Amino acid sequence: MYQPQYVISNQILKYIGGIEACREVIASAPLVPAWEKKFQEDALVRQVHHGTHLEGNALNISEAAQVVAGQSVIGRPRDIQEVINYRNVIDYIGRIVTVARSKQHTAENTNARLAIEITEELIHKIHTLTTDHMLPPEKSGIFRTTQVVVKNSQTGDVTFRPPPPVEVPILVRDFLAWLNQNTNDVHPILVSGMTQYEFARIHPYVDGNGRVARALATLVLYRDGYDIRRFFSLEEYYDSHAQGYYQALQSVVKNKGDQTKWLEYFAEGLAIELNRIKEKVQKLSVDIHMKERLGGKQVFLSERQIKIIEHLQELGYLQNKMFTRLFPRSSEDTILRDLHELMEQGIIVKKGSTKGARYVLKN
Repeated sequence: MYQPQYVISNQILKYIGGIEACREVIASAPLVPAWEKKFQEDALVRQVHHGTHLEGNALNISEAAQVVAGQSVIGRPRDIQEVINYRNVIDYIGRIVTVARSKQHTAENTNARLAIEITEELIHKIHTLTTDHMLPPEKSGIFRTTQVVVKNSQTGDVTFRPPPPVEVPILVRDFLAWLNQNTNDVHPILVSGMTQYEFARIHPYVDGNGRVARALATLVLYRDGYDIRRFFSLEEYYDSHAQGYYQALQSVVKNKGDQTKWLEYFAEGLAIELNRIKEKVQKLSVDIHMKERLGGKQVFLSERQIKIIEHLQELGYLQNKMFTRLFPRSSEDTILRDLHELMEQGIIVKKGSTKGARYVLKN
């Protein structure tokens, strides 16, 4: 049976504490943008771009966004296909989570673990999607039968020699048995990090292993209640700190199988990414009493309403004569409708009844 070696260091505790704090803020924020889907689409683009760029893909993030949106770009066919494939992988993972959640009748922001079994068949499917039109059928979704080496995509240096092919099926089955049955006493963040490392170490396929490993790590987070509205991208941190990424992976071998340094790196990356998302979400939360005043429910706001609230937070009030400066392209009637909705929600109040009336945040 797979037995991970690691120590719960002070760094790991600090990062997990930060992750939990960010998760709570994001999950319970009373004010949520009506364009929440835009947050998710942005995260998808960042996942796909950075997840493939880390492997040497030459497309920039704007080009990757166009490919994700189904638009044409000029670039190497392989680069374009990589982006299409990884987008399909993330979509596939999302569908697995959505189906599992609907069967369990759980809320979108639940912390409950989902009944998702990670099987060889599922892993092969992820690899098939990852390498579609890039590997011949006899190598796509099938464990490797040859020895391979892992190279740093930026320097070309050999960084790791994975286990021989004869050991691959046994190692994968051993790890999956642990992953599906014996992780209740291990924090989900660590389980996700271990999943990513172990699949990178085993390197079960001839190509696409890094993307498969990162996709599985993301799926484990989603399975264990850490989908966090699917606002985040682990890949962006790795791509921005590529040298540290490879060094962290290599540290396990240097430390004779101890994953502590790698898990510190993994947890730090997730903490940094979620803190960035938390700061975005916090801009929409008026104060710590807002959720209580709204009866515990979440309110979805338009982009104009968000700007109104940010203005009230900064200046303290809003008057009709300010509408043109704040929203030069919107009519007064449109702004008044937005304000009326905010009053109905109990977020703001109107003081006075003339043109000089002021709109302020409700106490």
